[in-house]
Amino acid sequence: MRWSDKITVTNEDNMQLMARYPDKYFDLAIVDPPYGLGKKLNPRGGMISNSFKGMGENTWDSETPKKEYWEQLFRISKNQIVWGGNYFIDYLTPTQCFIIWDKMNGTNPMADCELAWTSIQNKVARIFRMHHFSNGYDDKIHPTQKPTKLYKWILDKYAKQGDKILDTHLGSGSIAIACHDYGFELTACELDAEYYEAAKKRFFNHSAQTKLF
Repeated sequence: MRWSDKITVTNEDNMQLMARYPDKYFDLAIVDPPYGLGKKLNPRGGMISNSFKGMGENTWDSETPKKEYWEQLFRISKNQIVWGGNYFIDYLTPTQCFIIWDKMNGTNPMADCELAWTSIQNKVARIFRMHHFSNGYDDKIHPTQKPTKLYKWILDKYAKQGDKILDTHLGSGSIAIACHDYGFELTACELDAEYYEAAKKRFFNHSAQTKLF
């Protein structure tokens, strides 16, 4: 479904989406696959929040993508940025260009950062700093939601105008908002129907507000 003239998001399995596109169709894939942490996602144990669907059983993060997913991702995209790259080392090649999200967590038990592997050549590792619970963070609708500011920072540094962007795990839709605001063409999908609808609502609320200004 077209959310805007440049944003197309479907509620389907990513393997179905990727099968429709020819080799190297997308300039840059920015993906955040499940890390396979399950209940380990919360270092304190139990649920992160009762407000997030599926946190009791955590089935949405029970497995990592299989070999076939990575083969298709690399087939249809020229470059890739993969959040949680440290969990997928069996499928990724050595790189000097890691992206680090420094969450500025201090002494709490949550992870101090997240790592993104990239295929981008001739770039050095870079750090984006933003507190995980910053006032600049968006309202959370997904337990592993990343801030829109992070995706805008990525687009600023690693994409150029005219690039076609791919996301195979839309989640909260932060990347859709970033691409909309910066004028990038995005093709994305989200398998979970409830998260898809929540992200869609979030996107349309944002785009309606921006039209007011």
